[in-house]
Amino acid sequence: MSSFIPLLIPIVIITVTIIIMVSILSGRGKKDLSGSQVHDRNTILKEANRRLASNPKDSQALTALADLHFAEKNYQQAMKTYGILLDLCATNSRLDEHKINLNYGLSAMKARVWTEAYKSLAIARTKDTENFDINSSLGALEYRRGHYEKAIALLKQALAAKPNDHDSMRFCGLSLYKLRRYKDAAAYLRNAATGHPDDKEILFALARSLFEMGQLDQALKIFSHLRADPEWGPQSALYSGTINRQKKDLEKAVMDFEIGLRHKQISEDVLLELKYRLANCYNQLSNLDKALVQLDDLFGINPKYKDVAPQRKKIKELTGNRNLQTYLMAPMNEFQSLCRQLTLILFPKTRIKVLDVSVHKNEYLDILAEVKARKWEDLIVFRFYREEGKIGDFSVRELYAHVKEVHAGRGFCISAGTFSEEAQQFVEARLIDLLPKEKLMKLLNKYKSGGQAIANAL
Repeated sequence: MSSFIPLLIPIVIITVTIIIMVSILSGRGKKDLSGSQVHDRNTILKEANRRLASNPKDSQALTALADLHFAEKNYQQAMKTYGILLDLCATNSRLDEHKINLNYGLSAMKARVWTEAYKSLAIARTKDTENFDINSSLGALEYRRGHYEKAIALLKQALAAKPNDHDSMRFCGLSLYKLRRYKDAAAYLRNAATGHPDDKEILFALARSLFEMGQLDQALKIFSHLRADPEWGPQSALYSGTINRQKKDLEKAVMDFEIGLRHKQISEDVLLELKYRLANCYNQLSNLDKALVQLDDLFGINPKYKDVAPQRKKIKELTGNRNLQTYLMAPMNEFQSLCRQLTLILFPKTRIKVLDVSVHKNEYLDILAEVKARKWEDLIVFRFYREEGKIGDFSVRELYAHVKEVHAGRGFCISAGTFSEEAQQFVEARLIDLLPKEKLMKLLNKYKSGGQAIANAL
C-alpha cells in the first residue's frame, strides 16, 4: 500500500490540472458582458450583438451597449438603448431602475431632449436627492422651463457638492438675473464667466446686472465688447449708447446706436428704441437733418411710438425756420443776440438802449431796455422763454413783480409755448403782454425777411 501512494500522486495532479483547464475554457465560452473580464470595445459590441440577435430583449447585452454609448458620449444611441431598458424594468426586477433613469435622463439632457430628461431625472431624484448630476441638470431644466426659484434651490444644492462648477453657476446666475435680483446674480455670473469666457449670454446678463446696480463703467466695458455680436450686439449697443448719453458723451452715444443699427437681425422693440435714442442724440447735437431721418423711419414703422409724431413735426418746423432753431437750441450767446433783435422788431422806429441782460438757468432771458419814441419813452422788461410747454400764472406773477422791482412801466413775456388760462386772466388788468408761440413765429419770420415792423400783426 505504501508503495502505491507515490504512484497515485502524479495521477491526482494531472487530474486536477485537467479540471482547472476545462473550467477556464468553459468560463471563456460564457462571457459576462458586465464583468471585469471584458474590456475591449469590439468584444463588447460583437458579443452584445450576438446575444441580441437571438434575444432582442437581452437585458445584459442592452446594458452593456447603453453603458458603452454613454461612456463614449454617443448620447442619442445611449438614450435610445436606456429607453428600451426602462420598458423592461417593469418585468425584470434585476435591472437597476434608478441607474437606468439617471443615465437615460443625463443622455436626454446631452441630446437636448428636454422633456424626457426632466421626467427621468425627476424620478431619479426621488431616490437620491443629493446627487450632483441630478440637481445640476434639473436646475438647468427648471431654468429653461421658467421656474427660476426652483432652479436656484436645485443649483445651490449642486454647488454645495461642487462649489466651482461653472455650469451650475451659469444657470444659477441667469435665474437670479431673470428674477431681477441683480446683485446676487452678478456674483454667480462673474464666476461663471471665468469658466465660460466666450458665453455671450453670461456676459450680457452680467453687464445688465452691473447697469442696474449703478456700476456703469464696468457695465460699459462689457456692453462695448458685445456690440459686434450678431445676437447680443443690438441690445448691448443700446445700453452702451444709453450709458454714454447719461455721461453727456453724445458723440460716443451716436456711434453706439449706429453700430447697433448695422446688425441684420434686430428685434422690433430694440430697433425702435435705437432709432429713437439716436434721433434724440442728433437733436441734442443740433444735427436736425439726421434726427429727422431716424424719426421718419420710426414713424413709418410705428407712428404711435412714444412722442415720435410731435417730435417729427417739431423738427420739420425747425429745419424750415433757422431763427426758430436759434431760439430753441442755439448756445446762449446766439439766443441772446436774437432776442435783442426781436426787441427792435417789437418797437420799430424807436431807439432802444439795453440796460441789463440776465439769464436764468438756460430757461429764460430777461432784457431790461429803455425805449424812446418820438412822443413817448418807457422802461420795459422783455422776458423770453425757450421752453415749449405751458407757462402758468406763477411765472407771470413773478415777471410782474420783477417789472415793479426795476420800476419798469411795461413787461413783455414771449414764449415758444403757450400760456395757461390763469396766466391770461392775471394780465388782463396789468401792463404785461403775453406773446405765445404763434406770435413769436411772426416775429421770427419778420426778422428772417428783413426785420420790418410788425406791430400791426400783433
